[in-house]
Amino acid sequence: MSSPAEYYNSLPPISKAYGTICFLTTALLQLGLLAPYHIALLYPLVFKNLQIWRLITPFFFLGKFSINFGIRLLMIARYGVQLENGPFDKRTADFLWMMIFGAISLLGLSAIPFLWSPFLGVSMVSMLVYLWSREFPNAQINIYGLVNMKAFYFPWAMLALDVIFGSPILPNLLGIIVGHLYYFFSVLYPLKTGRNPLKTPLWLYPFSYFNIINSHLCNFMVLLMTLFLPLRNIKIYLYSFESSINLHFLFIKGFFYCLLMAYLQL
Repeated sequence: MSSPAEYYNSLPPISKAYGTICFLTTALLQLGLLAPYHIALLYPLVFKNLQIWRLITPFFFLGKFSINFGIRLLMIARYGVQLENGPFDKRTADFLWMMIFGAISLLGLSAIPFLWSPFLGVSMVSMLVYLWSREFPNAQINIYGLVNMKAFYFPWAMLALDVIFGSPILPNLLGIIVGHLYYFFSVLYPLKTGRNPLKTPLWLYPFSYFNIINSHLCNFMVLLMTLFLPLRNIKIYLYSFESSINLHFLFIKGFFYCLLMAYLQL
């Protein structure tokens, strides 16, 4: 049996990065170092105060430490990993593009007043679960040791459980909608027409070779991102001595800059 460290290191890069950032975000909030308000999706503050990190940080909040948080994190570790190691094996750029498409779509839906949600992490996980259920429709799922069903029905079962337990259904519903949009335009529509309108952009393909990304390039990209964030005249320079980095480390660096910008607004 592998150790926790070995298991963590064996995870594919995108799922590992996403799960790690979600955990760290909740830890910072639980410790009181950050307030949910400062990472919530609030469009008036995005456009009036240029707090553009609010377009990124809502995707990494799954709620405070609780059973529901643990379940969502396990969903990333299981269904996200199975997607990345299965249909998206050796297609890191395609998996990343799927996540980006999901994020953009969720931001667009949240711009509609009656579909607005301050945090979109649960919706993103729901999207991953929906896509997994379409890629592995005949897999058997056991819910709380009570009901067995095919994976195809799993997202809808989760939606029904939200209704039963009195949880908001909007986050999961948004994830299902976006997941179906991606599956339709990336799988069903190309099968019928031979054209793929969601073809992965060429600029994402270098991320497929994350093991050879130089640390200086990473620092340049992170520093470039900070040019668009209010620093209150604080200049931050990031120096790294690694000869190479993993893609998940690049994401974590960038995300902590977003959290830092939110923290400086306290």
